[in-house]
Amino acid sequence: MDQTLPVPGPTDLTAAVAPLAQRYKRANGPVIRLVNRLGGTLENQLSALPQSFRSQIERLTAQALETSYGIAARAPDLGTRAPMMAAVAAGAAGGAGGLATALAELPVTVTLFLNTIRSIAREAGLDPDEDWVRAECLQVFAAGSPLAQDDGVNTSFIASRLALSGSAVPNLIKSIAPKLAAVLGQKLAAQAVPVIGAVSGAALNAAFLAYYREIARVRFALVKLAQEHGTEAVEAEFRIAVTPPRVIRA
Repeated sequence: MDQTLPVPGPTDLTAAVAPLAQRYKRANGPVIRLVNRLGGTLENQLSALPQSFRSQIERLTAQALETSYGIAARAPDLGTRAPMMAAVAAGAAGGAGGLATALAELPVTVTLFLNTIRSIAREAGLDPDEDWVRAECLQVFAAGSPLAQDDGVNTSFIASRLALSGSAVPNLIKSIAPKLAAVLGQKLAAQAVPVIGAVSGAALNAAFLAYYREIARVRFALVKLAQEHGTEAVEAEFRIAVTPPRVIRA
């Protein structure tokens, strides 16, 4: 009897990618949709903040990524509910005291986000302590963002699984930090008003954690598919699935 297994064809890959594309499109919840509707207002609020505050955001974001990259690797798996509760508490504390506490909260929030992303990698059957998986965890922050103006989709994989040593991690963080800083900058702007900021900080942290958790699930599912179908085929199929159809005018 022929025991040769059938080779999955394009139709099989299309069927596997389609629900992931839908999940990617639905990652934004009601709080993020509200932030997007207020995007111009938050940008204006951010630009009105002191230059010293704005200049610190990207630097602190890069430092937070570097620190949390090491901390998250040593931290225990917090499960599903604990990170959300901690993120809500951190956001409330960060927003309660205005600019100073909003900045102080940023490293805690980034660490919680990365810990959750690592948990999703583990759920997908990957080892989050392997260098290439740790890099994929960082890449989740670059795979799109909750902001409406960011419609780019980064589906690149580290297929070679090279060991991350020397300048590799700092360079990766350096490329991700500006994008994440832009996202977190608007979140911090919303938290900058005391009392009101405590409420928005808690809600925004919960919404952002939920968003990156969904993006991580999509990304690691794509990684698993790439192991079966090949990276180029999966990237191409996913990009097609998430790209809105062009409207042809007569």
